Amino acid sequence: MRILFLLPLLIATACTLQAPAPQAPRAAAATSVTKLSTAQAARNFELAASRIEPVAEAECRAQLPQGNCDFQILVDDRPDQPVNAYQTLNNAGRPLLVFTLPLIEDARNIDEIAFVMGHEAAHHIRGHIPQTQARAQAGAVAGAVLGALLGRGDQVLIDQGARLGGFVGARQFSKEHELEADALGTLIAKRAGFDPVRGSAFFDRLPDPGDQFLGSHPPNADRQATVRRAAGL
Repeated sequence: MRILFLLPLLIATACTLQAPAPQAPRAAAATSVTKLSTAQAARNFELAASRIEPVAEAECRAQLPQGNCDFQILVDDRPDQPVNAYQTLNNAGRPLLVFTLPLIEDARNIDEIAFVMGHEAAHHIRGHIPQTQARAQAGAVAGAVLGALLGRGDQVLIDQGARLGGFVGARQFSKEHELEADALGTLIAKRAGFDPVRGSAFFDRLPDPGDQFLGSHPPNADRQATVRRAAGL
């Protein structure tokens, strides 16, 4: 297993995990957690990758016997990137798990890195990219047809309808996909010897999206409850 810096052309992202906007300091009574050194964060990432990858690939082969289960873990070292991780595919269909340096440095412990890594691998195993693409395409077609009917062939309305339909189609099951990836990612991390419940504390530092209509992610509380259930707690 090699951890490579991001070079391949990426397509169709299934999941994005981004950092919160700056927030006011917490109350003094709250427990302060010191960020890890850059060297320790790098060691945690390398160790998590070495243990998560074989477990994720074994789970992938069990669920997708004919699928591409050769995960490649990449580090996006471009400057000024946000705290972010996502799963995508390269042009050959190989599943990529991509982490920015700020995310690696922001993780407070190895369990957080392992949980995020398992979560991103789970998106591929559950087939979320092709599902999202198919729904986006179907939504775009339906939106274009509706735009054509309402606009009597006006190309501007057709294009607008296609864009809106594609957006709605892509978001239709986005929250369910995140919870599915949380559950399977929990099992992957646990089987690799990590504590996914401790790892899901990463959500505490993310802005809570709430239960938004057509939102891309479910509420943080729902995600942490899913992790606890999957972990058998």
